[in-house]
This record gives sequence, structure tokens and C-alpha cells, in this order.
Amino acid sequence: MAEAVFRARIEEAGLDGLVEVDSAGTGGWHEGDGADPRTVAVLRAAGYEEDHSARQFRADWFGRLDLVIALDDGHLRALRRLAPTAHDAAKVRLLRSYDPAVMPDGPAAQPAARSHGAARSHDAAHAHDLDVPDPYYGGMAGFEECLEMVEAASEGLLVAVRDALAARGHLDGAAS
Repeated sequence: MAEAVFRARIEEAGLDGLVEVDSAGTGGWHEGDGADPRTVAVLRAAGYEEDHSARQFRADWFGRLDLVIALDDGHLRALRRLAPTAHDAAKVRLLRSYDPAVMPDGPAAQPAARSHGAARSHDAAHAHDLDVPDPYYGGMAGFEECLEMVEAASEGLLVAVRDALAARGHLDGAAS
């Protein structure tokens, strides 16, 4: 779901030639499967295109990635443990940390990895839950709620990606 939504945001912003959007899971139990039919239905009803085949995230991908987005704290911890270096672990962020309604200070307020694969979990110090809940065992309302969360955070993520591209001199003003 997050891949489809953020890919659409990148295309709408004219950044599809500069930003690659992809997704993978922390486990391989659904590898090769398409998206859950309820996810597909919710995405299509909202006007998103979806073409997904599940696969498992691999540690050797970190070297070519600038940012790795996790949807919940469990995935955040798993991905940071998988990271080969502290620098790579710091690339992993929670999607909802980009939602200004949830994190007014943005992703900088989210704790970064302190050492190889180690990170503080968001805990009582965080007033808001940053997880996008897994709707798999519920009904359609859960999938719709997830879409709302993903869409809200994707706007802030787009701003962060655009800012990073501008800081690297990759934007010429046409894609602003």
C-alpha cells in the first residue's frame, strides 16, 4: 500500500526519474504473492495503481538505498538489526514520523540508531503511536484506515525527499 501511494506522490511531483520507490517485507512468508485483495480494492477505489509481488528485504540493499521506510516499530527494529553499519541503520525511519499531524517536529524527533543495529524504540517519551497497524486480520475498515495513515505520512515524506534532492543539487526548480 505504501509503495503504491508514495510512487504516485513521486510521479505527481515529477520526481519519478530521480527517486526509486520499492517495497519488501522483513519476512519471506508471502514471497512471490501479490498484494492482499483487500489492499488492492482499497488502493483501486482511491485511484492508485498497484502491481506488487512480495519479497524479503536483504541486508545488501542498504548500500544502494538512501532511505528505508518501516511501517511499524517491529519492522523498524528488524531492519535496523539487519543493517550492516550504524550509518545504514540510521537510514531506517517510520513512515508516520513524516506525518506532521502525528510528529509536528518531523522525522528528526524520531530516535536514530545509536550503534550497529541498535536503536531506542519509541516508548513512553513519544506521545503518539507511530505504527501503521497491520489490517490483515480485520475487515475493510482497517485497510481504509491504513490508507489514510499512509497518505497523510506520504505528503511529509515527499517534502523530505524533495528537500534531500534539492540539498544534493538534483532539482532544477521544475520539480518543486
